[in-house]
Amino acid sequence: MSERKVPAFKVGPVEIANPLVLAPMEDVSNLPFRVLAKRIAGPGLMFTEFVSAMAVHHGAQKTFKKLRIHPEERPLGIQIFGADEDTMVETAVLCEEAGADILDINMGCWVPKVCKTGAGAALLKNPDLAAKIVKSICDRLTIPVTVKVRAGWDYSHFAAPDFGKRCEDAGAKMLTLHARFARQGFEGEADWSLIAKLREAISIPLVGNGDVKTPEHAREMLERTGCDGVMVGRAAISNPWALRAIRQGIMGEEVSPEPGLNERIDTALEHVRMMIAYEANTPTFGEAMHHPDFSGIELRAVRHLRGQIPLYIKGFSGAGQIRRQLSLADRLEELETILGDFQQGQSEFALSRSST
Repeated sequence: MSERKVPAFKVGPVEIANPLVLAPMEDVSNLPFRVLAKRIAGPGLMFTEFVSAMAVHHGAQKTFKKLRIHPEERPLGIQIFGADEDTMVETAVLCEEAGADILDINMGCWVPKVCKTGAGAALLKNPDLAAKIVKSICDRLTIPVTVKVRAGWDYSHFAAPDFGKRCEDAGAKMLTLHARFARQGFEGEADWSLIAKLREAISIPLVGNGDVKTPEHAREMLERTGCDGVMVGRAAISNPWALRAIRQGIMGEEVSPEPGLNERIDTALEHVRMMIAYEANTPTFGEAMHHPDFSGIELRAVRHLRGQIPLYIKGFSGAGQIRRQLSLADRLEELETILGDFQQGQSEFALSRSST
C-alpha cells in the first residue's frame, strides 16, 4: 500500500493536495474548462465562475447552470457575490446543497457593474457589512467559507490586513489576496509584499494571486510571501499546460515539455464537445447530439468559445491568419475543418523543411 501524501494545506476539514489553485474567471472557469484543467494540470483546488446571489434569488437558469459539479473536479469551491446579507445566505445554502466543497465569497471584483451594487471589491469600503455577511453564511453552512479580496479600494488604504482579520474572526477558513488595489483593475504589477503583510495578520491559510505565469513565479511567490497556495488565472486561459508546468514546478517535479500542435488541437476540439454537452446538460457529447435543440445548443457552445479556441494554437506559424476564421465559426464541423487544414498545412511545411 502506498504511503498517503500529506496535503499542502487544509481549508477547514477539506484537504488541498497541492498549492496550485485555479482562479474563478467569468466565462472561462466553467465546468468543461475545469475538468480539462484537472485532467491535464491537477490543481489542488479550483473555483467556479462567480455566481450572482441576486440572479440565483430571481431564479435565473443561466446562473443555476454554474452550480453544476463534475466528480472529477473535487475539491471545488463555488464563488458567489452580492451585497444583500439575506440573499447571500440563501445562495450559499443552495451552493452547499449543490455539492460544493467550499463556499467562496467574492470581495475583490473591481468591475463597475458589480461594484455599483455594493458587491465585490466595494465591500472593502464597508467592512461591517462584509463581516456580517461572512458570519451569517458561516453560521448557516457546514462546509468551510473562504473570501477573496483585493489589497484595498485604492492606494490610500491597504485594507486587507484589518479586513482579513475581521473575516477570519467571522469564521472564514481561508483568504485569497489579489495583490492589486481595486482601482487598478489589472493595470500595473501585483505587489507581492502585500501578501506577505497579510500573512502576518491572519492565521488561516492564505492564497496569493497576481501575475503568476511560470513555475518560477509560483515558487518565488511562495518563498517571498509565506502564503500557502498560489492562484493562477489569466495565464491558464486555453492553456492548461501552463497550469501543469506551474504545479510541477511548485512540487519540485520535472516540468513536462510543451505540447505539440496535434495535442493542442485535439484538446481544443474536446473543449468544444464538452461545452456542447454542458449546454445540453448531458454527460457526454454523444448524448447531446440527440437533444431536440442540438443545433441551437451547438451554436451557443461554439460562440461561447470563439475567443478561447484561437488561443490553443497561439504562437504557431500562421495561427494569426486563421484567427478570424475561428472567431466567426458557428459549428463544431467548421472548427474541425479550419483546425484540420491548419494542422495539415503545418505538417506539410515541416516536411518540406526537413527535405531541403
